[in-house]
Amino acid sequence: MKSREIIKRLLTTEKSTIAKETEGKYSFEVDRGANKYQIKSAVEDLFQVTVASVRTVVMPGKIKRLGRYQGKTSTWKKAIVKLGTDQQITEFENL
Repeated sequence: MKSREIIKRLLTTEKSTIAKETEGKYSFEVDRGANKYQIKSAVEDLFQVTVASVRTVVMPGKIKRLGRYQGKTSTWKKAIVKLGTDQQITEFENL
């Protein structure tokens, strides 16, 4: 897999923004088939930073309703990446 296929997007929620500012952790939506080693190498390749640790969690899909119709959103994978000391991803600092 290529780095762009593994890292899909940055998650910008209130919780992830606080973790980014206080602990240097960034949250990404990643490919469901990617493992921690692939995620680490993809982040290091794309943003030229040193990754200290990677944590992953599979987020289950939610049931959504629209009127009388009911469906389910897709299950997706989230990766929480902690960078090395005094490092940051400069592309996401102004978000």
